[in-house]
Amino acid sequence: MTILQETATTPLTPPRPDLGRATAELHRLKEEVGRGPDAAATRRQHAKGKLTAHERLELLFDEGTFTEIEPLRRHRATGFGLESRKPHGDGVIIGWGLVHGRTVFAYAHDFRVFAGALGEAHATKVHKVMDLAEASGAPLVSLNDGAGARIQEGVTALAGYGGIFRRNVRASGVIPQISVMLGPCAGGAAYSPALTDFVFMVRETAQMFITGPDVVQAVTGEKITHNGLGGADVHAGTSGVAHFVFDDEAACLEEVRWLLSLLPRNNRELAAPVRGEDPADRRTDALTALVPADPGRAYDIRAVIEEIVDDGEYLEVHEGWARNVVCALARIDGQTVGVVANQPNTLAGVLDIHASEKAARFVTTCDAFNIPLVTLVDVPGFLPGVDQEHGGIIRHGAKLLHAYCNATVPRISLVLRKAYGGAYIVMDSRSIGADLSFAWPTNEIAVMGAEGAANVVFRREIAASPDPEATRERLVKEYKSELMHPYYAAERGLVDDVIDPGDTRRVLARSLAMLREKKAELPDRKHGIVPT
Repeated sequence: MTILQETATTPLTPPRPDLGRATAELHRLKEEVGRGPDAAATRRQHAKGKLTAHERLELLFDEGTFTEIEPLRRHRATGFGLESRKPHGDGVIIGWGLVHGRTVFAYAHDFRVFAGALGEAHATKVHKVMDLAEASGAPLVSLNDGAGARIQEGVTALAGYGGIFRRNVRASGVIPQISVMLGPCAGGAAYSPALTDFVFMVRETAQMFITGPDVVQAVTGEKITHNGLGGADVHAGTSGVAHFVFDDEAACLEEVRWLLSLLPRNNRELAAPVRGEDPADRRTDALTALVPADPGRAYDIRAVIEEIVDDGEYLEVHEGWARNVVCALARIDGQTVGVVANQPNTLAGVLDIHASEKAARFVTTCDAFNIPLVTLVDVPGFLPGVDQEHGGIIRHGAKLLHAYCNATVPRISLVLRKAYGGAYIVMDSRSIGADLSFAWPTNEIAVMGAEGAANVVFRREIAASPDPEATRERLVKEYKSELMHPYYAAERGLVDDVIDPGDTRRVLARSLAMLREKKAELPDRKHGIVPT
């Protein structure tokens, strides 16, 4: 009786765990998660000309180096049918890998899951990878293809965006942050990219706007398409939101890789030098033919940049916006530099509101990441006009002045031809802190052009002359010979040297090498007040 009782009350022995079976189940689950919700969703993504999130990450990272984390996370929301839809990953892939052998973190929206919309779990994953990137001192790339906040999760989704914005700002100037727009991104999904350092967009498939076309029409009565409101070309050429635009995702992601190779990992490092076969002391005699001596003739400053930098290769930033100034990343003797140059081919290279904003942001970005600045000056002044004055050219021009004055990286300026008035001062002149200032023998540095100056200074003498035109011509020549000859600024120490254009690359390379270990400190303060 006792034996029977003991047998009846002894619990059954559980089956022994089978690690092999559990591991096989894990692989099956991860393969299922990697494939996405279903094959039909993948076909719809491809039919729109878009890659899946995993395919994009494969193009971004060196082959086989991406490590995904939290692929099995699920949301815990209920209501509106969410309790029955809990896909693994929750619509975003996060992790890290190598780009040209250096660690880079990334997150990629998976449009196949909830249209990439952000919920609480989705946001928590993004927060995690952003924190890891900042803690590791490595760049962060976001591949954006999401529909904004997940409406079914209400305010928790909005709070998730708040956490992203806060981290964007905290990491600003600490690690490079790059946003790649690969689909429609509205509301909060558009604000995070605007807080990052560089924005890439793909034509036709990517859009960014705060409120979509339907809302615009309902509120204002204006009818407009998605691309017309927030497409890639709109943001590249009109709003200035997008820095780079491409026709397809593969070309876009390849350019992201190139940009990463030009940047340091964080603000405590220098960009890794890449030594090529282009000699640092290569002659640049072609520049004498590229740049007309006549200050009134136009030319393309990009040809000058191409002649100066290593192997003629440079990455132009904001190419389609504010074309009267060119901003580009390149290398000189293997060292990454930021080039700011007036563009005589557009508006004669004058500075206006948009050009000032564009150059100021670029200068600030280069300074944040220890990238030396080379400024090529050929500027007739600021653009005159009622629209410019009423639009705030004073405060916008002050942004560029503030950016240069605040920059502690090596700064070299080169006056190619003319440099007139306040625009000369703003374009990193010696007086605002350029470490070295050079000029070509055709330079004209003055308050204004000789003709305008003569009209002001000798107005009465010209008017009283029996032959005003002959008198004016004589006085213009006198003014030029006295105050605008190529060596006037050099004689007064405002230019370090007047150089042969053929020596330009050699002079810049040697100067950059000398300044590489430059140390400069700003006053003890939280931050300056940037003109807005």
